[in-house]
Order: sequence, then structure tokens, then C-alpha cells
Amino acid sequence: MILLSTLNARYIHSSLGLRYLYAQMDELQAQSRIIEFTINQRPLDIAEQLLELQPRIIGFGLYIWNITQTTEVMAIIKSLRPDIPLIAGGPEISHETEQSPAYPYADHIIRGQADFAFAELCRQLLTATAQPDRIIDAPTFNPAQLSLPYAGYSDEDIRQRVIYVEASRGCPFKCEFCLSALDKTAQAVDIDDFLRQMQALYERGARHFKFVDRTFNLNLNTSERILNFFLDKPLDDLFLHFELIPDRLPERLKTLIQRFPAGCLQFEIGIQSFNPQVQALISRRQDQDQTQHNLHYLRSETGVHLHTDLIAGLPGEDIDSFARGFDLLVSLRPQEIQLGILKRLRGSPIIRHQQGFDMVYNPNPPYNILSTRDMDSATLFRLNRFARYWDIIANSGRFGASLAPILGAQPFARFMALSDWLFATTGQTHRIALQRLFELLYQCYQDQPVVLQALAQDYASAGFKRPLQQQVPAAVSRLKAPAEAASSRQQRHRTKSA
Repeated sequence: MILLSTLNARYIHSSLGLRYLYAQMDELQAQSRIIEFTINQRPLDIAEQLLELQPRIIGFGLYIWNITQTTEVMAIIKSLRPDIPLIAGGPEISHETEQSPAYPYADHIIRGQADFAFAELCRQLLTATAQPDRIIDAPTFNPAQLSLPYAGYSDEDIRQRVIYVEASRGCPFKCEFCLSALDKTAQAVDIDDFLRQMQALYERGARHFKFVDRTFNLNLNTSERILNFFLDKPLDDLFLHFELIPDRLPERLKTLIQRFPAGCLQFEIGIQSFNPQVQALISRRQDQDQTQHNLHYLRSETGVHLHTDLIAGLPGEDIDSFARGFDLLVSLRPQEIQLGILKRLRGSPIIRHQQGFDMVYNPNPPYNILSTRDMDSATLFRLNRFARYWDIIANSGRFGASLAPILGAQPFARFMALSDWLFATTGQTHRIALQRLFELLYQCYQDQPVVLQALAQDYASAGFKRPLQQQVPAAVSRLKAPAEAASSRQQRHRTKSA
């Protein structure tokens, strides 16, 4: 049996890449199987499950979120069954190959798009007609040549997981923080075949489709065909996610978008930075005025849910520049602002700025930026906490009434002050229960009646029965500053030791 495996970040995720490999297996498909895990499972348990299937070949997809755990799995398998060929592919070994932690355990490595190369390598290994190279650079091809992978989604996938689809592959833009900067252009799959496959998924019950195209609105004819395809369906339980170029939204696309009801469309729009000098440094082309105009239009004239992205730590951007961009984006009122910290993806051109801007990255996944010439490590540590608190407060949807008075007229400054206070008070950024978070916010803003009134409204909307103003006094007395809490732990430890 040939196993195609990867470790997803969460159970609800499904690997489109594995399903593409499976779809190209042709005569080998009958003896091939997709088997997915999550990064929260123990590597030892994963290795046991794989070996129980008595595989002849195992292929692993390596990504930034799973490279550490997958390397452990590969090491265990190699210790127990060195005779089983392990094939590795994916971004974490396609670039800077010999530096990948998985490199010592991979018998064969496919660099690049392995859709066809994986099947051919398996044929060679099974027939033993020739000894394949250890490192194989996959040849380029037109995505229209691919057998589409959507029959590889199981009924369980359709019921319980995100269904990823793509109408095109690649990106014509050269943003240096992204591996798509290495692409020459974007190429479409056969649109007629694609829509037939979408119809088949729909008839099987799929209603949520996440398009992974980097630039969904690049080819307007294709965009129109896809939107019209879904507009012909009942829209009450349909959800579509697209990634859009922010400054490209012609009238013909607007007309179609307006026909979708609220809750049906989500657009992921990467802003990354509003600083023109920073954009130029990272080879990002973006019409600032048109971007702002389009975001304002989408928010005020359509029912689209806007998921926007900013990146902290880009070369040439200091904290004041980032704050201005954040405040501008908040003023445009997207439903979500995802605050990312710059990561040095293997092979991405952002590395060229390392010396000139004193870019220091975490040597371990996810390779996040630790300090730059313009942002020291203390600032980036604060921004990491800011991003986490923003996610659980602003992006959670739980604080719809409270967020505006919390942010006031200076969103970045006020939320940074809140972030600093939360960390000083709790010493943690994760595993904060929702009720405790309300209590903490109530304590922080106890001298600001407008915020307290809004918090009480959100607290009631969250389903808590006891009024927040009655819940908080007892909770506040239980709160301890980090230093006090640490002292208490030390005292308990000394007592036990004695």
C-alpha cells in the first residue's frame, strides 16, 4: 500500500495537496490511501497507525505548522522500519532542502509541485527498474492538465471539514514575504471541468467552499463564471471564501457580489502594510486609494464578511508606521483584522533584507521575526501579545458592543494599553475563559461607565445569567498580579519541600 499522509493543524482542515496527488495516481490509485492526522496527536501514535497498515511507501507533506511533529514521525518509522521508503515534499523541504530537519529521514525528496512526480517516483520504486535520485525537482506543467481531486473528499470530509478548492494556481505578484513570489504567473485549471466538479460536490452536500486561489479576482471572466455558478443555487446555507486583490474590483464584479446575501461571502484581503515605502521594499504593488475605496464599498454596500490582514515586522516599518496603518484599517471597519507577525518562509525572497534591516528570525518553526532595525525584540514581543488579545477580543465576535468604546479615537494606542495591562495582570495570552475575560475587562475599565455598560450588554448576549456587575467584585478579589502569583507558587513549593 502507498500511504499519502500529512499532519493538519486542526481536524476540520483537509489536505487539498494530498488529494491532488491521489487523483494523479492512475493505475496505482487502487493501492493508495490518504491518511491524515493533526499536530495535536502524539508522533509515536501516528507512527504506530501508519506502520499497522503495512505500507510499501509513505509520502509526507511538510509545512510550517507540522514540520517538527512530522520529523519526529519520520524518525520513529526509520528506526523501526528502515526498509520503507519515505518520500517528503512540500514547502518545508522544497527550499533550503538540506537544512530541513526532515532531510536526514527522507529517502526521496520532491521539490516543487509534486502532482505528477510523486506517482512517477512510486512507479520507479515499485518496479525497481532504476534507482531514483534522492532529490527530484518536479517538472513544471499547466494546471489544466491535472485530474481534479474533488472525488477524493469523503462524505465525512463534506460533513465535518473545510472543503478547499482552487480554480487557479500560482500568483503573478512578487510580495517577498510569500512563497508565491517564486511563481511566474497564475494559471487556471479547466474551468468547465472545475464547475462540473463543484456541481458534484454540491450534490453530495457540500455547502462551504474555501477557494485557495491567491488572486481570485485576477481573471474577471473566470470570477464571473464561478460567482454565477453559485448564484444559481439556493443561497440560504451557502458559504464561499475567496482571497481578493484589494485594489481590483470593477463594476461587473460588484454587480454580482451585491446579489449574495449577508453571511454568504467572505473575502480575505491582504493589506499587509499601508506604508508605500515598505510596500516598495517588499515588491508589493497596491493602489492605496483604490484599496481604501473598495474596502469602504464592500463594508457599506454589500453583505460580504471582510477578513483583512496586516503584517508586523516588515523591513522598514517601525511601530509608529504600523500603528497608523492599523488605525486606518480599523476606520474602514472590516469584521476581522488578522494581525500576523512576519515569518521567514523557506525560499521566500524576504531573506535579501536580512542584513540591511537587521532581521533576526526565530530559528524554529514558525520562523517568526524576533527583532529588526526598526522594531526591537521588546516591541515585537508586545505586538505578539497584542495580536493574540486582538484575536480573542476583537475577532471573536463576542464584544460587538464593547469594541468601539474600548478603541475610542486611538485604536492602536488604546488596545496596546489594554494588551499591556492584561499581560501584566494575568501573565498569560492563552487559555483565558470567556467569563474571566469579561471580568478582566470590567476591572480594567471600571472607571469608564460607557465601556462598562457595553460590556454588560455583551456579557448578557453571551448567555451568562448573573449580571456582570454582580459577578465582578468577587472575581476581582481573586485576581493576582503575576509577581504575587509567582510568590504564592514558590511558597507552596517550599511548604511541600519542607
